[in-house]
Amino acid sequence: MSDAADRGRPRGAPPFAAHEWMIAWRYMRARRREGGISVIVWYALVGVALAVGTLIVVMAVMVGFRAEFTDRILGAEGHVKFYAVPVRDANGNVIRRIEDYDAMTARVAEVPGVIRAAPMVEAQALVSKGSANAGALVRGQRLEDLRDLPYVANPEEARGSLDDLPKGLAIGWGVAQELGVEVGDRVSMILPGGQTTPFGTAPKVKGFEVVYIFRIGRTDVDRTRVYMTFEAAQEFFNRGDAADQVEAIVEDPQALGARAAPTEFDRRLAAAAGPRAMVWTWKDANGAFLSALDTERAVMFMILSLVVLIAALNIISGLVMLVKNKGRDIGILRTVGLTQGAILRVFFLCGAGIGTLGTLIGVGLGILFVIYIDPIFDVVNFFAGGGIWDPEIRMLTKFPAVLRWQDVASAAGLALALSWFITFFPARKAARLHPVEALRYE
Repeated sequence: MSDAADRGRPRGAPPFAAHEWMIAWRYMRARRREGGISVIVWYALVGVALAVGTLIVVMAVMVGFRAEFTDRILGAEGHVKFYAVPVRDANGNVIRRIEDYDAMTARVAEVPGVIRAAPMVEAQALVSKGSANAGALVRGQRLEDLRDLPYVANPEEARGSLDDLPKGLAIGWGVAQELGVEVGDRVSMILPGGQTTPFGTAPKVKGFEVVYIFRIGRTDVDRTRVYMTFEAAQEFFNRGDAADQVEAIVEDPQALGARAAPTEFDRRLAAAAGPRAMVWTWKDANGAFLSALDTERAVMFMILSLVVLIAALNIISGLVMLVKNKGRDIGILRTVGLTQGAILRVFFLCGAGIGTLGTLIGVGLGILFVIYIDPIFDVVNFFAGGGIWDPEIRMLTKFPAVLRWQDVASAAGLALALSWFITFFPARKAARLHPVEALRYE
């Protein structure tokens, strides 16, 4: 038989044949005194499983944070806003008001993909009750438009009724706590320099009844936001028959871009709004924060990938010891006719089997952890004495986690690729072991 024929595998023995699986399984379950590596196998198996499970949980939590923040941002705001390009009047005053807001609103609402559009008045004011004061961002909107904001109309907690807005104010939970007011109390709203008198400008003060208190779970909104009707805001903030902006809610907020990279949808909205309108999307307002979350998620994936790699390296140490202990067996197998390829596949199956089984266990553990993350977190919080999750710091009242199958597939694929790749090298070393050298000292 020629050397080339000797190096080729025998006819009728395809790659990964039954006898190769049998030998690999025999080596993996061998006891330590028989030259097996059962203890190292368990270490590698547990390491890969924990690394994969951790990667899945961390990715789910970070995706959950982004989804929760995005949902709360979009649930309490319009998705896109239109401002008037500032111009100067004859006296040199800068005018930013939208005089034809009804026409602009109608044009924007007709753009395909827009659910609704509405005018709005927005201004800063001081709200007070007795000696307590709170700075507030006051928005004037029509009641039917305010009902379309889900986190305002149906918040986590609410007192009073939004339907009573024409009678007074709707204020955030934090504003109410700072002022110490409840539904039915009266507060004063102060607009500095909002009233012209014979002696100059003076603060404008008006009393309002608190008719609705809401809590959406975003402290930046709960502690600053105050709503009133559109007509009342026009009168109090001296807007006349004008609006400060027009906001719109769209079917797919992700279709919107930022001013630096507008999408085709943005261009259609800008064309509908008119040449004197500036478009400001939710990504412009929150893009830096969301980009930071995306960057952090990518960095965490890279860092935890190193953990998976370190866990997979345990497979190499196990296989190196296995090859060393099984040198005599390799020589005998080569003598009886097994080819180099068959030996390589036997030891590849050993290492790949550890990586594959560890990955499957890790995927299962990660998915279960994400599914039951709330009760697990409650247990941890209980034993830690509570107070771990402070919504005043983290802006959210719940611990979010979203399981995406693409993240699970990425974690599993990474672990499989690493474990299979590093398995090749000790398996190749075993295949290159010459029978004579393996049996020389036996």
